[in-house]
Amino acid sequence: MTALDLSTLDLDAVVRKEQKAARPKVLTLGVAVVLAIAWMTPFYYLVVSVFKSNTEYGQGHPLALPQSLEPILVNVYEAWTKTRMADGMFNSALYGLFGAGIAMFIAALAAYGLTRIDFRGKTFWFMLIFAGTIFPLQMYLIPLFLGYTRLGLMNTRIGMILFYIAICIPFPVLVLRNYMAGIPREMDEAARIDGSSEFRIFRSIVLPNCWGPMTALFLIQFTWVWNDLLFSMVLTSKEDVRSLMNGLMVLQGSYAASTPNVVMTATLLASLPTVVLFFVLRKHFMNGLRLQGM
Repeated sequence: MTALDLSTLDLDAVVRKEQKAARPKVLTLGVAVVLAIAWMTPFYYLVVSVFKSNTEYGQGHPLALPQSLEPILVNVYEAWTKTRMADGMFNSALYGLFGAGIAMFIAALAAYGLTRIDFRGKTFWFMLIFAGTIFPLQMYLIPLFLGYTRLGLMNTRIGMILFYIAICIPFPVLVLRNYMAGIPREMDEAARIDGSSEFRIFRSIVLPNCWGPMTALFLIQFTWVWNDLLFSMVLTSKEDVRSLMNGLMVLQGSYAASTPNVVMTATLLASLPTVVLFFVLRKHFMNGLRLQGM
């Protein structure tokens, strides 16, 4: 075995090589720190603002720490009462649960038909459903408003639920169609030989294998319905029917007397249910994203 002669090594070259390799890492770390600070600053501003009184918020620096924690109770009470947040949360939860939930079931049925049943025109029907995701949603406002006015669905919960069901179907059909196409059809054929109906095959074989992506899609669509403001403003004007985001609009405008700390308290309260729902369903959500590769 040949002995290593340390005198022949260029230690300075080794050090320079290590320093050169470390520079990109330091640069990457610095950029990541700057981006993290820029991303966290609005959240810090939100958190410190909800603990400030109207006077403290108006006179102090926006990013200064609050003097006490008591003002948050006043801010929560004012935001809750002015926006009728209890009614808004109930309506938004109703629209989200029924709208997104029923849409998931209908989308699963459509995806099953497009992937497991052979019939003419499957591509046409898929493109017809998928067309709902191509056009901008704003183009539906005028015909939707006119149609709802003639049918008497304006300012009704059933009208809002029907709209959210329709708008939440196309994207899940696209995702579930791709996922169901990867499930082997041998089990379907065996079930048909045993005399199972198509709905029995869907309910007992295909649907249990789709809970992961369906949960992820439900959470995405529920969050969209919960945060929707545009269609809620167009289709509802009564306080007992409007959604939560529509109710927050009373804190803004020429005649609103609410200070920014109250507005941010209201937005924080409005965001909590979706955050809680995500943590409750996070395991199924991540599994669904992993299975589908979304």
